[in-house]
Formats: sequence, C-alpha cells, structure tokens
Amino acid sequence: MLQEGLLSRSENPPRYKVGNLLFEISRLYKLNSSLIDAVDEAVREISRETGHTGYVSILDGADVLVIRMHQGSHALRVFTPLGQRAPAFATALGRSLLARLSDDVVRSLHDEGVIPPSPRAPQSVDQLLTALDQPRRFGWAEAADEAIPGVGSISVSVADPEIGETVGFCISYPASHLSDEERSRMITLLTTAAQRIASRFGDPFLSQRAHRVLGGGSTAA
Repeated sequence: MLQEGLLSRSENPPRYKVGNLLFEISRLYKLNSSLIDAVDEAVREISRETGHTGYVSILDGADVLVIRMHQGSHALRVFTPLGQRAPAFATALGRSLLARLSDDVVRSLHDEGVIPPSPRAPQSVDQLLTALDQPRRFGWAEAADEAIPGVGSISVSVADPEIGETVGFCISYPASHLSDEERSRMITLLTTAAQRIASRFGDPFLSQRAHRVLGGGSTAA
C-alpha cells in the first residue's frame, strides 16, 4: 500500500498515514454532476467516432486534473491516467480552462512564473497570456509536443454558471499523424458538442465564438 501511494510514512506514531492517492480518489468520487455527465457522454462519442483518446478535466489551482478518460482505438504512445495532474499552462485542456479567467487571475495563479516542460510550451506568463488568445477568440485550444512529447490535443471547455462549475474536455492524438482534414473535423466535433452543452446549461462563453470555430491557428509555442 505504501508503494502504490495508498499510505505514506509519518515522522510520528503511527508510522503510516493515508496517502495522497486516497485523497485524490475520494475527490474524483465526489466529482459527479449533470454537467460532467453531459461532457463525459460527448467525449465518449467523439472518441468512438475519431478513434482517439478523450479526457475530461477540471482546473485545480494552476494544475489541470483528469477526472474521466475514454481510450481510443488508435494507439497512443503515452496516455494520462485518472487523477493525473499537469501544469495547466502547458496543455490544451488547461488553456481552454484558463482562458475563462481574467489576465490578473491567471497571473496570480503563476505568481512565481512557469517552468516549461518543453521548448514548445509557453516560456513565460506573458507567452501564456498570448496563447490564451486562441481559446478566448475561437473557443478551442491546441497543444502539440508540450507537456507530453509526441502527443497533441485539441480542447474546449463548458460551464454551468448556476453552480459555478467549469469542465474542460479534449481529444489527444499522435502529433505527427494528424492530417489537416482530421484536425478540422476534430475541432468541429468538439466545438459542436461544446455549443450544445453550453446551450443546455446557459454558458455564454461560446455563444459569440460559434461563427469563428475554424479560424486561427495553433498556439503551440
């Protein structure tokens, strides 16, 4: 149990205490809502249709936390397990969620700066804010070879303003094997699903971006 993260060592008796993994599992168990269920259903369908792996995540401070996953039929060299955290600034999922915050809030979440996991990720908070222009303008974010080498993702986010809940979802794929046609199709599937869910829950973020779905380019830096 110690090796698996269910327990951790303690300086004082008793010698062991509940590990971080159990806390994460308990948090994930509580993360159930009609918004998350709607997103989860959409990701399942898009993953099945495209063959690529889909994720549902939330923002937890400056991190993005995976709460649901649907593994695709296409091989993905690296996949992110449930409960895994990643720096939000270096992922499409994270940026689709950070884009909903003001610049001041984004800066406060990164008051000590950022530590880029790769040269393609934003190298500073200023570069992060520039990268957030894409999801703010078009409603979707994109990343490739940033947090995970060889992996690309396209992400959107939706919210339930009534309860103050925001959820991001994405499709991930081998970055070197995605055609322009498939990329455009994936953007359309994700943004269409996001528009449908946003309309159901009264989320205004995407309403002014619908006509610009396929505009802009990658913000992978």
